[in-house]
Amino acid sequence: MKSSIYGDPVPPKKDRREQAREKARLQLAAAQKRERRVKWAWRAGIGIGLLAIVTIIALVIAGSARTTGTGPLNMASDGILLTGDGTTVTAVTTPALAADAKPVATDLANYPNTVNIVTYVDYLCPFCGEFETANSAQITGWVTAGNATLEVHPLSILDSASKGTKYSTRSANAAACVANYDPNSFLAVNSALFANQPKENTEGLTNAQLTSLVTDAGASDPKIASCIADEEFSPWVAAATNRALAGPLPNANIPKVNGTPTVLVNGKAYTGAFGDAAAFQAFVTQQAAAGAESTATPTPTPTP
Repeated sequence: MKSSIYGDPVPPKKDRREQAREKARLQLAAAQKRERRVKWAWRAGIGIGLLAIVTIIALVIAGSARTTGTGPLNMASDGILLTGDGTTVTAVTTPALAADAKPVATDLANYPNTVNIVTYVDYLCPFCGEFETANSAQITGWVTAGNATLEVHPLSILDSASKGTKYSTRSANAAACVANYDPNSFLAVNSALFANQPKENTEGLTNAQLTSLVTDAGASDPKIASCIADEEFSPWVAAATNRALAGPLPNANIPKVNGTPTVLVNGKAYTGAFGDAAAFQAFVTQQAAAGAESTATPTPTPTP
């Protein structure tokens, strides 16, 4: 073997050709290996990217139900309508109100022989609590007997009066959860929310306490707990509140809700004292008589 001028041995010409081939083979193998790594990385990147896109889409779809104000079942009018048959109070069933859809006003022509009472309430509102304390027993009696219907609209006007906990929204959401999952217990839950009403400028009940309250009142569907914890219908509560405050109110002689409680009897706003049960009873009797007169069949004029 020859030596270079630097003293390193120089392989024969034949050996140099073999070394060149081996070097080329190794370079080719390394290049192919790098190419395979790039391809797998590219494919993996595409897979991860697709997975991320699918995950984002799923989150958007799941989140849209919470952010667009989809309503609960049985509150297509933005309120729940309760009727009685002499012994039992039952909720009128309706489909859920689609996000951004207009509420479907209750057709009072379907209840011509009853007094139609509608309330717009905030569960933190002390005047609502005063009205409920004074009148819930007689209203429940009228509805149970089939002499009246009651349509309750939960609103969230007083969120700023619960030290940042948004109790008005959370309690209205709890009522909506009951309307959706156990509507026939709504009247009892509505009464329980007022019987346990916190004072303004307090944090109010926690979601766990609200769950216990509605359960103790008789709402038994197990899905109500997660509905309250997740505040499933809070966006709808906000949308329904805005609609009531903006108007127009259906079946009403006033354009919109200016405060709570707003109480309508056969479409006429009650302006008496909220804590005066006798005054409210007189107003209901008056509207019932007016309604009977307006629907009475006229007597034919005698023929001469």
